[in-house]
Amino acid sequence: IFFFLFNPLPSSPPSIVLFDTFVSILAHNLGEPAYEADVAQLEYKLVPGEHGLVIRVKGFNHKLPLLFQLIIDYLSDFSFTPAVFEMITEQLKKTYFNILIKPETLSKDVRLLILEHGRWSMIDKYQALVNGLSIESLSSFVKAFKSQLFVEGLVQGNFTS
Repeated sequence: IFFFLFNPLPSSPPSIVLFDTFVSILAHNLGEPAYEADVAQLEYKLVPGEHGLVIRVKGFNHKLPLLFQLIIDYLSDFSFTPAVFEMITEQLKKTYFNILIKPETLSKDVRLLILEHGRWSMIDKYQALVNGLSIESLSSFVKAFKSQLFVEGLVQGNFTS
């Protein structure tokens, strides 16, 4: 099952970094509650895309709706602590920096920057993150993100209509 949560918010380096932070915190929050699904060979993945969030759920079909409902519940009731916020922003700094110091990933980023209209470079994202994000800016971003969503889905496999 794929669900694309599209959002028409304007794109800028700070908003992209806030979005990456939001998805990382959401994945962190789901770690413990979704552990049993992982043991039962159900998989999920949260992918921050250019225009929104992609939620992929994969596995045996009779329990997939429960896992998807868990993800949606955590998305709709999104919350975080300042400690988690600090931890995730530090991880993102390291991730962005590691992309910048590896020639193959940096060249891919530059190539995509040239080819894709409206794309921001990893340098722009890293600078936005180093300049600092606030907990309040993330909270207001998440509220705005959730208020303007529209969804497309794709279901493949052993499902009835």
